[in-house]
Amino acid sequence: MANEIENVALRAARAAGRIHLKRLSRINISRKSNSIDLVTEADRESEAAIIETIHRAFPTHAILAEESGASIHQSDHQWIIDPLDGTTNFAHGFPQFCVSIAYQHRGRTEFGVIYDALKKECFTARRDHGARLNNKAIHVSTTDSLGTSLLATGFPYDRRERRRFYLCFWEAFMMRTQGVRRTGAAALDLAYVASSRTDGFWEFGLKAWDVAAGALLVEEAGGRVSNMDGSALDIHGGNIIATNRRIHAQMVTTIEEVRPEAERRHAEMLRESHAAA
Repeated sequence: MANEIENVALRAARAAGRIHLKRLSRINISRKSNSIDLVTEADRESEAAIIETIHRAFPTHAILAEESGASIHQSDHQWIIDPLDGTTNFAHGFPQFCVSIAYQHRGRTEFGVIYDALKKECFTARRDHGARLNNKAIHVSTTDSLGTSLLATGFPYDRRERRRFYLCFWEAFMMRTQGVRRTGAAALDLAYVASSRTDGFWEFGLKAWDVAAGALLVEEAGGRVSNMDGSALDIHGGNIIATNRRIHAQMVTTIEEVRPEAERRHAEMLRESHAAA
């Protein structure tokens, strides 16, 4: 069954990728809960294509998808889908977006694919069988110092309300590393850790569909993923650190050291907002 799962996941990812490329030149945008949380026709169409592909092969499997939420099926088999990660990038024609699909059996991710159709890069991971990019094995970097590392991060949709909190961590890592990148697609950020393009990644406020496939990629490439405090990753918990394993403890320590100041700055901003109201 493992090969069938992999084949279906790849077919679904490529179907979504074709829609991304077709829709890129004629984008129609709408908004979700606020002005910076976008959804496009490509999101909806690619999700429908993925679900159709999966259900054609596995009609009783459960699905958790970004746009349509959880399916009514109850099953030991679940697919976790982000049909278009990096929607804001896509909407502006910025070339950093992808589809992310993970398959879980009894809550454990067994296979993941992240497909960047524009760059023709297909990242895959199968539990206990390693991680690959376009069918070639990939591994995390060997950088062993935070000071010589390149990191990636992102900002959640509540960043305007909690900007001082998030910027505190950005500032701390900016001063402790060779650089920090913010590209706007968490699934690709995780794939880049797995393929040694970056050495580590952290982000608050993510969803399961943002990280399920990418977390397996990092692990199968020899890296480590965890919650912010270093405990075992809960993909539904929202906060993640992913690294080449060698700098993991240094990133966890940095976040622990910075958090009190970040909380203080956020509380200060709230007081200022209330005073001005």
